[in-house]
Amino acid sequence: MIATQFATDRLQALPLRVEYAEPMAAVLADPALYSFTGGEPPTVAQLTARYERQLAGSPTEHWLNWVLQAQELIGYVQATVTDGTAEIAWVVGTAWQGHGYAKEAAQGLAAWLRAQGIERITATIHPDHHASAAVAAAVGLTRTDTVVDGEHLWT
Repeated sequence: MIATQFATDRLQALPLRVEYAEPMAAVLADPALYSFTGGEPPTVAQLTARYERQLAGSPTEHWLNWVLQAQELIGYVQATVTDGTAEIAWVVGTAWQGHGYAKEAAQGLAAWLRAQGIERITATIHPDHHASAAVAAAVGLTRTDTVVDGEHLWT
């Protein structure tokens, strides 16, 4: 399975390329973006290395990664597909939050995955991250009682 470009009303989801590391480092630079997930803003070198690993892939699962472009790059979506299940994630830079981009991108990603024959979609979300919970619900996911590394599993 290969990540191909897809679009929503306001966004282009562009398959990941190493060249996106520099502009994405700026998108992901706000420490507030890591309040629920932990970690810290990546440097260009760290993102370059991460993107190289992601593009190299895995022998046991499909790693699908896109950057999100409105007028400029604003975030990313990703899916890890294993045995017919896609675990999805989305991140929109703080400067672009509150405009429905995460919801639109996640819905577009879910539609793309379903068009590829993937019916089971999951996400893990911190219990206090209400904005991500709203995105998951908009995609059609429901919170379960299962907790993975302190986050609720949504299916």
